[in-house]
Amino acid sequence: MGTILKAKDLCKSFSNESVQQHVLKNLNLEIEQGDFTVIMGNSGSGKSTLLYALSGMDRPTLGSICFQEEEISKYSNDKLALFRRNHCGFVFQQNYLNDTMSVLDNIMVSGLLVSRDRKAIAERAKKLLSQVGLSKEVYHKFPTQLSGGEQQRVAIVRAVINEPQILFADEPTGALNQKNTESVLNVLTDLHKQGQTIIMVTHDICSARRGNQIQYLQDGVITGKLELGEYVSGDEKRHEALRHFLQEMGW
Repeated sequence: MGTILKAKDLCKSFSNESVQQHVLKNLNLEIEQGDFTVIMGNSGSGKSTLLYALSGMDRPTLGSICFQEEEISKYSNDKLALFRRNHCGFVFQQNYLNDTMSVLDNIMVSGLLVSRDRKAIAERAKKLLSQVGLSKEVYHKFPTQLSGGEQQRVAIVRAVINEPQILFADEPTGALNQKNTESVLNVLTDLHKQGQTIIMVTHDICSARRGNQIQYLQDGVITGKLELGEYVSGDEKRHEALRHFLQEMGW
């Protein structure tokens, strides 16, 4: 399908008093359209920093990031904000839903940032909620009335309401129990099967095996890549291949 996102010689440094910390070091990465790319690595390896740089939420110190061959790392702050709004969706460990707004309104607010067709947005929101296993009974509930897994599924619907080219997920199941983790991963898997490009950071091997490729990050550099192919439930060979790869990487 072609490359949708490309990082070249990416560097990111942070200064703390007199000490400079180099988090990303001349990193190169290409994401193909339709990929479910999982970024793994030990704590402090730069996973979230890489995700934020790729999505335009943070600027690299050096190097370039190109989205569909256009260098977004040169964009102004306002243009970067438009890029994120029009082309990206975000799911985090915390769902950041507004507890004073209903489920439907939480989703509608994001949709109205891009389109003024309120009826079309509402119809799409309801269709997506159904696809992630949430009935019309939740439309007018508040987030606090839902389980953690239900809240995260609402957050995913909010993230894809504007049909983003790339969905970025940073530890999306990190705060969930096993049952809710499985339901959220099933949603992400279904989205990928529908053609959604996903880039996900995780430290969880069960979450990671949902991706079709693993990029392993160590000390700010990608040191290994594993192609897993399409996810099939109950594929133990897939789990063993991933476990063996992670052992080789020193995870």
